[in-house]
Amino acid sequence: MADKTRAYILIETAVGKTGEVTEQLRALTGMTAVDAVTGPFDIIAVAETDTLNAIGDLISVGMHRIPGIVKTITCLSVSYSE
Repeated sequence: MADKTRAYILIETAVGKTGEVTEQLRALTGMTAVDAVTGPFDIIAVAETDTLNAIGDLISVGMHRIPGIVKTITCLSVSYSE
């Protein structure tokens, strides 16, 4: 089986929008975990897709169209084991 491309996405939301954004993110194909957290970001999401381009599409076409997302930082995994 081919390796998946994994990304950890740190998300800042507008005030009062974390719950709504979390639910919309969970509905996106490719999201394997979406957790509301404390600290400088409001949500940390994990996405896995077959290709790097698919991660890019998930973020630019899927996530960035969700109202309430103010800022994202995407960290690509360079290696992991299952």
